[in-house]
Amino acid sequence: MAKRLKAAERRGSILAVAKVLFADKGYHGVAVDEIASRLGVSPAVLYRHFPSKEALYDEVLDTLAAHRESYVDAALRSPDDFGSVLLRMTLVFAESVARDPDYLKMEMLSTLEDTQVTRQFFESRWKSFTDYIEYSMQELAGKNTVSQINPRTAGLMFQGIVREALYAKCILHSSRYQDTRLPDLITQLVGLFLSAIQYRGEKHDE
Repeated sequence: MAKRLKAAERRGSILAVAKVLFADKGYHGVAVDEIASRLGVSPAVLYRHFPSKEALYDEVLDTLAAHRESYVDAALRSPDDFGSVLLRMTLVFAESVARDPDYLKMEMLSTLEDTQVTRQFFESRWKSFTDYIEYSMQELAGKNTVSQINPRTAGLMFQGIVREALYAKCILHSSRYQDTRLPDLITQLVGLFLSAIQYRGEKHDE
């Protein structure tokens, strides 16, 4: 017999289990009955908290999006040049993914769901990076310390290389990268990105 929980606790437990299942199988691969079975309750219990599977899925995405990483410390620490701050931000993000790969799995699978909620979730995960890269490159271009690559294109390139590396390292656990520490991999990738945009900022030792 399932333990009786307070409404907030029950709602939280539903979201936690749904997150794991949606991350593993995607929206269409998970049935309400499976979520209920994993929780040890009847589907009716789920429907008392969420009117539909779609509503539950949207709530899972909203909850994940609300737990965005804080980059305040990364931005305020020294050295404060573009390359150093970007590296620290990326390390924060990568460490967050390593602690809970379900976040990245949900992002990957959510891109297949063509809804406003899934688009917002995907964009929110990378907004801090795209905003920082676009703003900084516009400023640095005026100082002739980066190439004239379109900042939005550069932001897209950055997302691609970091996301692919995290898929390989944290989700697929590729043997090709098992001997490379995640911080070292991220440092190398950020260095490649800075070289690609021909960043000529001051070099610092971390």
